[in-house]
Amino acid sequence: MMKDFKQSILVSIWFVFLTFPLMAVRVNTTEQVVEWRWMSMVWVAIATFSLSYAWRYLLARKQAKKNEEDISHGKLQLLMEDMGFRYKAMGLLLLLALIFPLVFDTYQNTIMISALIYVVLGLGLNISVGLAGLLDLGYVAFFAVGAYSYALLNHHFGIGFWSILPVGGIFGCLFGVILGFPILRLRGDYLAIVTLGFGMIIKVVLENWSDFTFGPSGIANIDKPGLFGMDMNIDSSTTYIYYIMIALVVFTILITNRLKNSRIGRAWIALREDEIACVAMGIDMARTKLSAYALGAFWAGMVGVLFAAKTTFINPASFTFMESAIILSIVVLGGMGSILGVILGAFILILLPEYLRAFSEYRMLAFGAAMVLMMIFRPQGIISNIRTKYEYKKLTEETEHG
Repeated sequence: MMKDFKQSILVSIWFVFLTFPLMAVRVNTTEQVVEWRWMSMVWVAIATFSLSYAWRYLLARKQAKKNEEDISHGKLQLLMEDMGFRYKAMGLLLLLALIFPLVFDTYQNTIMISALIYVVLGLGLNISVGLAGLLDLGYVAFFAVGAYSYALLNHHFGIGFWSILPVGGIFGCLFGVILGFPILRLRGDYLAIVTLGFGMIIKVVLENWSDFTFGPSGIANIDKPGLFGMDMNIDSSTTYIYYIMIALVVFTILITNRLKNSRIGRAWIALREDEIACVAMGIDMARTKLSAYALGAFWAGMVGVLFAAKTTFINPASFTFMESAIILSIVVLGGMGSILGVILGAFILILLPEYLRAFSEYRMLAFGAAMVLMMIFRPQGIISNIRTKYEYKKLTEETEHG
């Protein structure tokens, strides 16, 4: 305790020294005098000491609660493995999602649709990053492929939304395989750089191939999803798209959860933990990597189709590197490999800035500070991935003969 106090004092003195020219000295050009603002330095010293001491106190608590966290993690695992609890929780969440558009207005429904779009994108990226451990910084490229697939086919041939929805996923899957082939031997930073380059290539192609993609001007008047030829106004159309997104999210959760617990899912996890040991155990590394990229890109392509139908206008500015960074942040913040964590991470990262518009001058500062604190005090994410354990219990003699 005393050691932390002394270190916080030193930090406060050092910070006062660094900020002295900015905070204490002020030149009054009107009267041509130098004003000394000593009270500002006092407040700087108090603030830095308090923050430093609180920081060290929280780090000490984190270290002290390490064993307690292991115990609580075990309790959480037992709770999550309770099928009755899981079904009740999922049923309650689904019920709340279904009545949401009936309670709130169109603006709130539009925001929630955007959040659900990022939920699907996060779950798709969670396959390659969270499960397979393949860092992908160009994931937005597959999102763009799906969106432009619907926009172009609808513009030139008048093909409807429901016909293109699976086609957009297939196109995204094909591009995932195309990306996967050249990077089968890469890992770590080299893998991240290549995927980043792929994302930039897609954006440059969309901007400059004007005869095909209409360039920076984009594609407008994209048809919204239809319902048996019914005419819908803005409110009803937004509600309809919301329910489509709910169905897509549920479908994505079911499929990704089954993939996670399947043979290919265990191969992805093995690839993430140790690539050399994975190959030594007889797992086909090429097929495993390609399947991770292809299946992750499939969901991005499908939700890209829905994004184009929702906005009715797309251009290359909608698919920048920042979008890939946000999707990756959702996976890391929520918890890599955790489906529930990715969903919570998407809601926090997409809804929180929207609802903090009243603090527009400070919301990004608070948002960035929260991300830094999260990565320091809980680097495993909001909900860490609960790994399945298999234990061998020897049968007793009574059980064997009974």
